[in-house]
Order: sequence, then C-alpha cells, then structure tokens
Amino acid sequence: MAMRAVWNGQVLAESDDTVVVEGNHYFPAESLNGEFFSASETHSVCPWKGLASYYTVTVDGEANSDAAWYYPQPKAEAEHVRDHVAFWRGVKVEPVDA
Repeated sequence: MAMRAVWNGQVLAESDDTVVVEGNHYFPAESLNGEFFSASETHSVCPWKGLASYYTVTVDGEANSDAAWYYPQPKAEAEHVRDHVAFWRGVKVEPVDA
C-alpha cells in the first residue's frame, strides 16, 4: 500500500515500498521531498537498531525540529531500515488514498 507523510499541508515523502518497524513506516530516502529536510545535530540510541540521526522538517518557514529520523549505520538486526526515514512529532503518515 502506498503511504505518504504529510506535515503543515505538504507531502514530505510518498512511497509504496515502506518498511514497518515497531508501528512506524520507514520511507526510502529517495522518496523524500528534499527541500523540506535539513540535518539536525540530534542523535539517540536504540539498543537493537543503533545510533539514530535526525532531520528538522521546515514547511512555509515553520520548523518541526527532529521530526524525522534514520539510522545511517544500523546494527545487523536492523539492516532493513538502512537508507529509510521515519517520522513523528505531528507528521501524519497515511495511505495515499486517504
């Protein structure tokens, strides 16, 4: 099923090839609308996925800090999320036909 991530009225990403982990849809990096993303200095650690990095999402001048995350070097058990990005902090992930 094709999914999309929407925030502040803009589609941030859309793909029919997301990976679902722990209830989160991870979108392929190439499906992101790059104009809305900027690298963040924030990092966090997941015991089984590894070190996460974040993006701040900015739409129409409004920034949503660290609203997207990814694992640049995931642990072996999480290799399937390499080059994929997930969302939170108010970003709505929904089926494309919604």
